[in-house]
Amino acid sequence: MAGNVSTPGATVVSRVLSVLYAFDDRHRRLTATEVARRTGLPVPTAHRLLRELVAGEAITRGADGRYAIGRRLWDVGMLAPEQTELQHVASPFLSDIHAATRATVHLGVRDGMEVLYLDRLSGRASVPVVSRAGSRLPLHPTGVGKVLLAHAPEELCERYLAGPLRRPTIHTITHPDRLRRQLAAVRRDGYATTADEMTLGACSIAVPIARARAERGSGAVEHEVVAALGIVVPSLKRERTRLLAALQVAAQGIGRSLP
Repeated sequence: MAGNVSTPGATVVSRVLSVLYAFDDRHRRLTATEVARRTGLPVPTAHRLLRELVAGEAITRGADGRYAIGRRLWDVGMLAPEQTELQHVASPFLSDIHAATRATVHLGVRDGMEVLYLDRLSGRASVPVVSRAGSRLPLHPTGVGKVLLAHAPEELCERYLAGPLRRPTIHTITHPDRLRRQLAAVRRDGYATTADEMTLGACSIAVPIARARAERGSGAVEHEVVAALGIVVPSLKRERTRLLAALQVAAQGIGRSLP
């Protein structure tokens, strides 16, 4: 929930930001009353700010009276340098994987304690996929999320494992020790898999995308994991090797092409 900004010292900017931050992946459309409740603003203030944001095309108002984030904000968000560069570089590789596998392909980065999906190319309609470009999901039940969590700083990883951990399906792994072993395997083997953990009927396999950086003074090259690339399919029993090879080749190409 957005932070409470009903205190007298709250600035106009902080109140506007609280209104925008009231929207998230589970609250995509809100009434003015719901915005007020999520921000702690008086309802009249929420109404006024929403009207101004609609006038500025940052928020849209539907025929049902509910509000949603406007396209202008999406356009502004896409100007973030790292996100734009990564998407631009990765786009042809995602297209190649999609054309070769006809599966759903994901490009994701870690945003705090969640995976943010920068891009998604849809595959077979029979495979249930809940992600979309711009959406956020938990790290532990998704293939790209497991990769990103495995390569996150140890302190953040432990804080994440301390929970609470959502359990979208009965197959979602939420036991901290089991997750630690799984994350260690991801770092060792270079890829992560899931089976029915985010949605029933969907399996995934994902690999890290690493950018090479030279250490100052020593001349040594270190690799920093900046994103994850994944595929969602009905089953990994027969095609795991082929899908993993395609992902690894693409991830290496993206990593080498990053500035």
